Amino acid sequence: MKDKAVGLMEAEPTTMVEELKLIRFKRALSRRNFIKTAGLAGVGFAAGAMIEGCGGIGSKTSAQTIPETDVLNFALNLEYLEAEFYSVAVTGSTLSASVTGGASNATGGKKITFADSRIADIAAEIAADEKAHVQYLRTALGGAAVAEPKINLDALGVGFNADADFLTVSRALEDTGVSAYAGAATLLTGNNLQAAAQILATEAYHAGNIRLNIVQKGIVVTSIGSGDVIPDEQHFFPTDANGLSIKRTTSQVLAIVYGNATAGTSSGGFFPNGLNGNIKTV
Repeated sequence: MKDKAVGLMEAEPTTMVEELKLIRFKRALSRRNFIKTAGLAGVGFAAGAMIEGCGGIGSKTSAQTIPETDVLNFALNLEYLEAEFYSVAVTGSTLSASVTGGASNATGGKKITFADSRIADIAAEIAADEKAHVQYLRTALGGAAVAEPKINLDALGVGFNADADFLTVSRALEDTGVSAYAGAATLLTGNNLQAAAQILATEAYHAGNIRLNIVQKGIVVTSIGSGDVIPDEQHFFPTDANGLSIKRTTSQVLAIVYGNATAGTSSGGFFPNGLNGNIKTV
């Protein structure tokens, strides 16, 4: 009988097949156990685990001494904007108090009558994701979560009359969101970074889909601001020379959502009264 320590290449054919089956089984079991433990079927793990640190909310700070709670609240402001836009575009109604924790502060926009049923389905699925992001971040932040700020959905002046209008606004929001999460990577650690990475991935799925539809339908859009890569036949994806996703600082993101504002600006554009929280000035 061959020694049990023999390698697979030296084993008898029957033994080798059984060994391979065992290896595959163990790998599959390991993956299932990991997914069950990590909770990757949702956004990553129990929302309560997102805020780390024995000292409670806001106790962890980045190397730049910005409390991670502030960074997450900055993200929550952007998620409020995205969720309100998709909710109005898809249903004609703003978010309910069960999502935002209070009366909606969004104005403008209207329900879009989509000509392409696929775009309607895409919009509805993204709307569900963005609503879930708001609920997830609010639950994770608990009492530290900022309230929804005043939001002007008509800030881009595009209108809500056709598929092209929806795709134009959606492109601006999704590309900005992806770059914002990418830029925040160095400001977060541990579970906070894990959650942000998974939300970023979802936003990137959205952005890729929207950009593809814009190119396929020949829709011409304008630049949203710093670092923008306008979707066209040569630029399906907004990446740099190294093939890396575009990233933006909080100031660069604020400049965009405030309407290409300059340094020192603390309101405008989508947020007429500014963001809520400690990160709100360009």
